[in-house]
Amino acid sequence: MIRNFLFSIFFYIGIILICIIFLPAFFLPQKIVLFGGKIMGHWSRFCLEFFLSTKIVIKGSENLIRNEKFFIACSHQSMFETFFLQTIFNSPIFILKKELLSIPIFGVYLKKIGSISIDRDRTTKENLGFIEKIKTSVSSKRPIIIFPQATRMTPEDRTPFKKGVSRIYKNLEIKCQPVAINSGYVWPKNGSLKLNKLITVSILKPIEPGIGPNDFIEIIEKKIYSELDLLN
Repeated sequence: MIRNFLFSIFFYIGIILICIIFLPAFFLPQKIVLFGGKIMGHWSRFCLEFFLSTKIVIKGSENLIRNEKFFIACSHQSMFETFFLQTIFNSPIFILKKELLSIPIFGVYLKKIGSISIDRDRTTKENLGFIEKIKTSVSSKRPIIIFPQATRMTPEDRTPFKKGVSRIYKNLEIKCQPVAINSGYVWPKNGSLKLNKLITVSILKPIEPGIGPNDFIEIIEKKIYSELDLLN
């Protein structure tokens, strides 16, 4: 209980301090703020390892796509992946819930790094231009990242992926990098943090472009959930 408390205190104070330190960077080139994101990723790892004795393992590094355009589709069980993946991939562009942009200071940071927001479960003019925003944003230097489950899930949950991931795959016509992370066993959406556990970040083999959208979503869902079954 004490270690959970210490983790929460130090982690959130650290994130707030990083945001404050990088406030002047909002008026500077974007790469300065992106560097702050990487620091947040390393800080999350330090806090997990130091306070919760968490071991973090990266599996499948040889599958990383390099020097070309691609997008990442990742399982979502905790806040861990939103911070830590910035240390593995080159400053990914997050597709996220619109309400996150209203968080004081942190929301401004999300806008500055080029995050693409979507108003879930609503048809708006902004949502209709969703794919065009992604097409404009994607580059060989910064991949797009999407959580196809749309929200944090429990480790046992196998909810079908949202169709947005297949729309992105169809319209971008680039490789998809599937990633499975079992972070919910340490840092669950609800409930206490867990001590002396293992978080595995599993980078799976890329899915080539050219598959039909329905087949693609079936393939990626099976790949990620099968890997999570092994990790669990």
